[in-house]
Amino acid sequence: MEDSNINPAKAPGPKRSAPVGMIALSLILTAALVFLVIQYFDQKNKMVEIETALTQEKDSLANELRQMIVAYDTLKTDNETLKAEIESQKQKIIKLLAEDASKIQLIKKYRAEITTMRDIMKSYIVQIDSLNTRNKILVAENTEIKQKITEVQNVNTELKKVKEELTEKVEVASVIQAKSISAVAVNKKNKETSRLNYMEKLRVGFTLRENPIAEAGQKQIFMRVIRPDSLVITNSPDNLFEYNGNQIIYSATRTIDYMNQDIDVTLWLDNTGDFVPGNYSAEVYLDGIIIGKTTFMLTKR
Repeated sequence: MEDSNINPAKAPGPKRSAPVGMIALSLILTAALVFLVIQYFDQKNKMVEIETALTQEKDSLANELRQMIVAYDTLKTDNETLKAEIESQKQKIIKLLAEDASKIQLIKKYRAEITTMRDIMKSYIVQIDSLNTRNKILVAENTEIKQKITEVQNVNTELKKVKEELTEKVEVASVIQAKSISAVAVNKKNKETSRLNYMEKLRVGFTLRENPIAEAGQKQIFMRVIRPDSLVITNSPDNLFEYNGNQIIYSATRTIDYMNQDIDVTLWLDNTGDFVPGNYSAEVYLDGIIIGKTTFMLTKR
């Protein structure tokens, strides 16, 4: 039989294409996966780069804001209102730097605030410069005024000094001086004597000099007779007049009518037993000034 002679091994089988397709698909998928992996790492690198760039920009803007704080600290002014505004802006920056938000949000805020802060700082600088310029002008004017005041004060001081000197000269020139002063003891017969036991009175005579610039009118003259033991002879402890701001005792006094011309004056002092032997001095005072003095001597016998 022919069918029984056929070799089964040589019989034609079906075509094997399935493994080749699977391999091709695998290769395609593998290529796609590699592509996706590459894309993933590429995107990741780009994101890292973007993140780094954002961080750098944020830090740069934050540093610029910190520099602005330092710049605000350098703005010096004595104007209290302007000083308060500068401090308020500085605190606003400090508060902004302390905010916690995404980098993109912070970058937007930083950019906006930096622009605003720069404009504000410029206006402050202009105001401070204006104030400083005005202050310099005021200081210059004040210095000039002080110099003028000093000059006026110096002139006034000089004028006062001159006035005082003139006043002093006038006062000195207006003093009525006494000349030809003599002091002698006289007896009962009005004869001069130096013997104490014969002495009745002491006579002191002098001439008030002519002085056209002195004040004319009633003048009270005081006389002090000083013993050898420095005691002033007087008939009352209430006999006082002012001399150099003090009240001192006098021996005798007399009022005359002075008419700016020479006038002879005589003062008398009774011997009431207070006289002692020795050398005496007699002083004459007018208008609180000593205008003359002389000496005399009394002997016991």
